[in-house]
Amino acid sequence: MSLSVRFTHRFHDFSLDVAFEAPSGVTALFGRSGSGKTTVVNAVAGLLKPAAGRVQLDETLLFESERRLFVPVHQRRLGYVFQEGRLFPHLNVRQNLLYGRWFARNRSGVALDHVVEMLGIGDLLARQPGRLSGGEKQRVAIGRALLANPQLLLMDEPLAALDEDRKGEILPYLERLREETEIPILYVSHSMAEVARLATTLVLMEKGRVVRAGPAADMLSDPENVPALGVRSAGASLHGIVAAQEEDGLTRLEASAGPLYLPRVDAPLGTRISIRILAHDVILSRSRPEGLSALNVLPATVTAVRLGDGPGAIIQLRAGDDLLLARITRRSAHALALEPGAECFAILKTVAVAQSAVGGLG
Repeated sequence: MSLSVRFTHRFHDFSLDVAFEAPSGVTALFGRSGSGKTTVVNAVAGLLKPAAGRVQLDETLLFESERRLFVPVHQRRLGYVFQEGRLFPHLNVRQNLLYGRWFARNRSGVALDHVVEMLGIGDLLARQPGRLSGGEKQRVAIGRALLANPQLLLMDEPLAALDEDRKGEILPYLERLREETEIPILYVSHSMAEVARLATTLVLMEKGRVVRAGPAADMLSDPENVPALGVRSAGASLHGIVAAQEEDGLTRLEASAGPLYLPRVDAPLGTRISIRILAHDVILSRSRPEGLSALNVLPATVTAVRLGDGPGAIIQLRAGDDLLLARITRRSAHALALEPGAECFAILKTVAVAQSAVGGLG
């Protein structure tokens, strides 16, 4: 399944002009508040009829202005998960889930037992929504949407109402959802940490326009996208395999560029994981440093340099098979003679990697 979106629409004080492709996996719409992300999702859902354009889900046309075609909401096989779970308070968890199954009617789809196991909600089935935490409510809401057997899952900032601990609890379930289902997911967020962990495709939006779109790994590691992503949240991901659990509370990963030490990662040996490294947490050196407290020193090659309008610079590096970003000053970039092809070392503080930055790859 894939989604193709191209439409324009004008409000009295705001206009939308968007075009992007959403293949299978998680396509994240990212941008500042007011950039039009939720409006795009509502147009895909059929809650908004655009002025002109086309929305197509695989071979099914949902909207085309030239043909005056507009499929109403109830005829679109979509699941929508909002910021709050919006569960029926008079129904228990099992009944809320079965309500989603009722919408599937006679269509075969994912089994109730599989959804319950995948989302870890087996011990919640008899509870009323009022006795659930925010994260539990969201997991049940996702399960209800899946049991409606949708062709597309829409998620509008589903973690925005949760605190950091609850977000940390639910993110692994969303990763599993991405890996174990073939349903395309259109995911709205203004949290780069969420996008980096979940997205396979990234659509950057500003003021009702699509700035750039493409595979998430390429988009996040491209220095040219830093202004749209936000300088403070700019970063890229390293990938590795859990190789050892050390006695001092560290986990050793084997990355393509060399060993990498992190605070304890609760994962079996051999597990493939991704680690988001923020650009401002990377220090560069032209020679291998000695006498440092930092444990992670990876050989790298400069692949691109982007000088900002102010005193900063973003350096793109290749470390083994991965791309990294480093945020340093223009003065340091000139002093180190950093230009494409220059060999250097990327220094990463072990404790700078938060647990929320560690995601599963299956």
